[in-house]
Amino acid sequence: MAGKFFWYELMTSDRPAAQAFYAEVVGWTLSPFGDPADPYMIVEAGGRGVGGIMTIPQEACAQGLQPCWVGYVHVGDVDAACAKLTEAGGKVHRPPEAIPTVGRFAVVADPQGAMFNLMQPEGEDMPPVPQGTVGRTDWHELHTTDWAKAFDFYRSQFGWSKTDAMDMGPMGTYQMFAMEPTPVSGECGNTAGAMFNNADAPHPFWAFYVHVDAIDAAVERIEKGGGTVVQGPMEVPGGMWVLNATDPQGAFFSLVASKR
Repeated sequence: MAGKFFWYELMTSDRPAAQAFYAEVVGWTLSPFGDPADPYMIVEAGGRGVGGIMTIPQEACAQGLQPCWVGYVHVGDVDAACAKLTEAGGKVHRPPEAIPTVGRFAVVADPQGAMFNLMQPEGEDMPPVPQGTVGRTDWHELHTTDWAKAFDFYRSQFGWSKTDAMDMGPMGTYQMFAMEPTPVSGECGNTAGAMFNNADAPHPFWAFYVHVDAIDAAVERIEKGGGTVVQGPMEVPGGMWVLNATDPQGAFFSLVASKR
């Protein structure tokens, strides 16, 4: 589990509305955790928690944070990971702190500015939810300004490796990666996502593709719930269908399905 994205969190301006939207669009089961007045809503896929929905903290809201999804990378020592990240040109936005019974986390960014979180969880690791399970994040996509330097950073921090690459013409290279070292045999490992240069993005960011039952039905649920499809649906190599959208509060999210 170490060195991999394993938890995905929505910080939003209207938690009750957001949880109703995603429960309908994705099919997640939700359960409250923590403060009954404003709980952290755990989202479940395949019978276990895979992420959460929370209200944007007041201090982050005051700094201008807008609704967004953020991923957590599993680390064994969050303090050491922050020090290593800083040495490599990354930035620590929120130093390590503890969440009782959960673990220690930090809010950080890579050298190009894409934000993500580090988490040193308490307790034993849970087995991963199988790929293709409704509600699981199946693909991790970094929109950045220099994918080659970004890849070198993530490789140095977490041991990620390159797998295949796709030429997108004027848009450049779509470099796929595994969140693990390439085996000695030279095989690619388990491709988990890709990085590419996106000149149209307002800033570098991570996009997370959540698996749904069928893409056209998801479009209907998004629009019925007040969200907006901004790109797609489109078929991608391997026969999968994807789309990018924004929820009613403005958070960007992505979906993937094996059928139209």
